[in-house]
Amino acid sequence: MIDVLVVDDDFRVAEINAKYVGKVPGFRVAARAHSAAQALATVERGDIDLVLLDHYLPDRTGLELVHRMREQGLGADVIMITATGDVATVRQAMRLGALHYLVKPFTFAALRTRLDSYAALRRTVDRVGGRGVAGQEQVDRIFGALRTGPAPSSPGLPSGHSEPTTDLICGVLHRAGQPLSAHEVAARTGLSRSTAQRYLRHLEQAGRLRLSLKYGDTGRPEHRYAWVTP
Repeated sequence: MIDVLVVDDDFRVAEINAKYVGKVPGFRVAARAHSAAQALATVERGDIDLVLLDHYLPDRTGLELVHRMREQGLGADVIMITATGDVATVRQAMRLGALHYLVKPFTFAALRTRLDSYAALRRTVDRVGGRGVAGQEQVDRIFGALRTGPAPSSPGLPSGHSEPTTDLICGVLHRAGQPLSAHEVAARTGLSRSTAQRYLRHLEQAGRLRLSLKYGDTGRPEHRYAWVTP
């Protein structure tokens, strides 16, 4: 599990963000903080993997907090979640190592996309880390894991297809890192196998998925689908 600290001076907003985090598999809210001092004390105690950080806090800004964390050698990762959209603040967040920057107001889907890409980053780093030294290909994989997921569904979907369902299936395949069968996609999305198969067939024909065949003992090959990296 990835332990998350939610930081926002507004108690209601912090609660909403915490509920969002709780809906994403693999993540749990370890603590909430409503000031920079509370947040710093929580990170100092350890066991925080990721900080969802507002910029406007009552005692200091979110970026000042990040700067202090780095000065102290605290390695928790940071995703900024703030109404501040000015370019100077965004650039400073990048310089301080924020992994993503999400501007309020935002949807659950937008936050989930960032969290999923963060989880993919951690998995990629763990896989590469076993080698001790990363070559360029491994480094590219690490940086590529921060991409925020597949592009939005293209217009002109066939009759009976919806964009949210298309995006749901694309997201599952994008995060899987390996080919999946229609049965596996159905299990991970909660869709019926026939519905998953219908969408997978369309996405493969549109060039967004790659189809491969896996032969088993029955002699009938299993269709498996993989996300095509742009």
